[in-house]
Amino acid sequence: MSLISILDTLLNHYTKRNKINHPFIVGVDGLGGAGKTTFVKNLKEELTDKGHEVITIHMDDYIVESSKRYKTGYEEWYEYYYLQWNIDLLLTELFQPLFNGANMVNLPLYNRTNDTISKQRIHIPSNSIVLIEGVFIQRREWREFFNFVIFIDCPHNIRKNRVLNRDKYIGDYQYRLKKYQNRYWIAEDNYLEIENPLEKAVVIYTYI
Repeated sequence: MSLISILDTLLNHYTKRNKINHPFIVGVDGLGGAGKTTFVKNLKEELTDKGHEVITIHMDDYIVESSKRYKTGYEEWYEYYYLQWNIDLLLTELFQPLFNGANMVNLPLYNRTNDTISKQRIHIPSNSIVLIEGVFIQRREWREFFNFVIFIDCPHNIRKNRVLNRDKYIGDYQYRLKKYQNRYWIAEDNYLEIENPLEKAVVIYTYI
């Protein structure tokens, strides 16, 4: 589906929503390098142009401190999938409050400069559309709280080239490749197998 077709489908669901004066929670799912951030930016612009109040939440802003996700004794892929985020904390501080109509959420914002967590308060206007973007957002602990989910489907070879040329902070090319092979791609394969996110998404945006 095109962005415009997805926009129309999303707004149709929004118009027919059961909970008035509640935020409408939209998940933008996809694997690493699929183009989620760019898609969300474009979607927000379209929704804003139509007069909607839009809040954007990027899940990578709410990861845990490095000591809790590296050198934990678990395999690297396990650390990424199960330990990168405080799954239970985000459940109680983000997903449940939004689902119940909260006008304010308090999130654990990660500071990459000094590897610390601070509280971030985000105001959520009634009837706003909340775009939550990130990998693994359809994990079983969170999936039921979304009103609408878009999955960004992008071929592995394109995603691979993007992330390996983008994430130079990790190290040189060979080190980046090894890190993705041992940590990120295995975790993504695990996600696809146990959660089947493409089937659960309301719509799929296919990268061309």
